[in-house]
Amino acid sequence: MASILVVGGDRLGNIVDLLQNQGFQEVHHVSGRKSSQTGIKIPSGVDVILVLTDFINHNLAKTIKQQAKDRCLPILFCKRSCAAIAKALYQVA
Repeated sequence: MASILVVGGDRLGNIVDLLQNQGFQEVHHVSGRKSSQTGIKIPSGVDVILVLTDFINHNLAKTIKQQAKDRCLPILFCKRSCAAIAKALYQVA
């Protein structure tokens, strides 16, 4: 079972469908707009982290990047569009 953490974006909309079609059964989401969210922890069982760069607090991006590095998790950075996300996921696969 593959799990992904999406950081950024107020709403995911059809991005959830895209991710499920790519094989991710669990999609966790953190909007990343509020400064209070900079202290979040990556949930256990997450296989990949996707950071939507145009909708995120910079300190949160730094925190997530460090946690991903510590846990040896792949992290993708892209804009909030299905085409950009599909391209980023294709490059990792």
